[in-house]
Amino acid sequence: MRKNESRRALTRLFTIFMLGVAVITSGCRGSVREANSVPPGNDVTVDKYDPAVSITYLRPWGPDVKFLPGEDQDNNAHSRWAKEKLGIELKNLWISPSTNNSFETKLRLALAADAEMPDIIAYRGELNLVRELIESGKFLDGGELFDKYAGDAWKKAVNEDPTVWYPFMENDKRIGIPILDYAYNSDSVLWIREDWMEKFNFSAPKTLTDLEIIMEAFTNQDPDGNGIKDTYGLTIGFKNWINTWMSDGGWVFGAYGTMPNQWNLNEDGKLEYGSIAPGAKFALGKLRDWMEKGYIPEMAGWYDEAKAAEEFTAGRAGIVAGPHWMPSWPMEDMEKNVAGARLKAYPIPSGENGTAGRHGTSIANGVILINKNMEHPEAFFTYQNYLFDHYANPSVGNDFVIGLSEAEDAGSNRAAVKSGDMLVESATNEKYTVTFDGARIPSLNMASMVKLARGEEAATPFEQRVKSTYSHAVLEAAAIVMDQKHIAMKPMFNGAPTPTMEMHNDLLSKMEKDVYFQIIYGKAPLEAFDSYVEKWYANGGKQITAEVNAWYTSHSQ
Repeated sequence: MRKNESRRALTRLFTIFMLGVAVITSGCRGSVREANSVPPGNDVTVDKYDPAVSITYLRPWGPDVKFLPGEDQDNNAHSRWAKEKLGIELKNLWISPSTNNSFETKLRLALAADAEMPDIIAYRGELNLVRELIESGKFLDGGELFDKYAGDAWKKAVNEDPTVWYPFMENDKRIGIPILDYAYNSDSVLWIREDWMEKFNFSAPKTLTDLEIIMEAFTNQDPDGNGIKDTYGLTIGFKNWINTWMSDGGWVFGAYGTMPNQWNLNEDGKLEYGSIAPGAKFALGKLRDWMEKGYIPEMAGWYDEAKAAEEFTAGRAGIVAGPHWMPSWPMEDMEKNVAGARLKAYPIPSGENGTAGRHGTSIANGVILINKNMEHPEAFFTYQNYLFDHYANPSVGNDFVIGLSEAEDAGSNRAAVKSGDMLVESATNEKYTVTFDGARIPSLNMASMVKLARGEEAATPFEQRVKSTYSHAVLEAAAIVMDQKHIAMKPMFNGAPTPTMEMHNDLLSKMEKDVYFQIIYGKAPLEAFDSYVEKWYANGGKQITAEVNAWYTSHSQ
C-alpha cells in the first residue's frame, strides 16, 4: 500500500476520463433481471438491478476531488450513472477528508465503538489500519467472492501479480481485495533542469560521480544567473522516509545494491532488511557528504514529498527524483513561473561498480473490504466488473459513458473534443468512483506510453486517452522507466506483519530514523551505523528476519 496513496493528489493526472460515442439512454441498458432472483451467495451478477439496490461505502475524499455546484459525494454524474445504468444506489455512510488523518481517526473511533460498518470500505493509506479492520472479523472472505463474481478482465488484471493479495490475508484467507494501480507508476527517473545542463554543457550523468559534478555546478556556479548563491543540486525529502514516491533518495542506496525500509533478496537467496544491509552505510555516507557540501537542502529531513518537490518547481534546485508523470503534477506550471526553465528526464545513475537500483512500486494501491452483513455482495462486482469491461480498456464504439449527458456537460468545466471517430471528454468522474480511479489494468498504461513515445499511432481508445492526457516529456520519461525496469527493486516481503514485527516495529523504526538522521546531518559518525545494526538484531530484528524468511520460503515454492 502506498504512502498512499499516495498518490492521493495524483489522480489529477488522469484528467481525460471518458471515451465513447454515445451517452446513456434507456436503449443501452442491455437485458434486465430481477434483483430478487439473485439471493446472496448465488454465483451470478446481473446487468441491472430492478428494483435498485443500495451500496453504502466509505472512502477517504482527497482535496483533488472537485464537484460541480450543487453536487457532492452522493450526488454527482457518476452516482447518477450507477443508478441509471446498473440499478445501484451509491451512498457514503459518512464523509471525511483524507487530510490530517481525519478519515483514519473517524474510522478507528467507529471500529472501537463497534459502530455500524458500511457495505464496502475502499481505502488506501496505513497498512496498520487495514490490519485492524481485517482482524475485527467484520468482513467477508473477499477472495472467495472474487473467485465467484469477478469478471475475466478483472481477474486477468489481478493475475498480472498474484502477490498483491498477500498484505490483505488472514489465516490464509484473502479478506481484502486489492485495488489495482498502473505498473511502475511511481518508479523514479531523474528530472533535471535541461536549461542548466545546456548552460554548463553537461551530458547525461551515468554514475554518481558524474552527477556530483553537475550538482557542484548547480550549487556553486549560479545556474540561474541571478548573482546570488540561492540554488542547490538535488532536492530530496525524507520526513516520511527515504525511498518514497516522489523527491526520494532510494536510488542513492540502489547504487550500493540495497533499498532501505523494505526487504530485499540478497546474494544468498535470503531476504534481508535493506536499511541494515552493508550498502546502506555507503549510501548514508554519500548523503552525508552531499549535505555537508550543500548539494541537498538543509531542511530535507523536515520536507515531505510534495514540499521537497516545491524546491524544484520554484527554481531553487536543479534535480529531483520522481515518477514519469511529474510534469503533469506538480511541475505543470514550472516553465510558466520560472523564466527559461526546461525539464528533461534522465535515467537513474549507477554506483562506481555499475550497480543501479530504484524503489519498485507495487501494482496494488489500496484495498476493498466487504461487510459480512452486506445483503447483496454480488452487487459490488456488478459495478466493478462493468468498469473493468468498459472503462479500463474500452473498445472502439464502446457505449461506456460514466454519468455525463449533454445537458450536464453544458456550462461545466468539462471540455469535449472529437478525436477521429471517438469522443474524448475531459472529466474528473473517475475520481468519484468507489475505488478512486475507476479500474486499471496494470500493464496497459506503460505499454501505451512507450508505444506513443516511439512515434507510433494511437490505435485504441485507451491509447487515445493516453495521447490526449500526457505531454511528450511524460511519454519520454515513461520510456526511460521501462528501459530501466531491470533495476526496479520491489519489496520482497508484502505479507501481514509477523508476530515479532507487531511487538517491535515501532521501536525499530524509531531507531532507524534516529540514526539515519544523525548520520546524514553529521551529528553522529558513520560508524554509528554499525552499532545500530547490532541493536536492530538484538531488539527483535533477528527473530523478524527468521519469520520473514519463513514466510518467503512458504510463498515462493
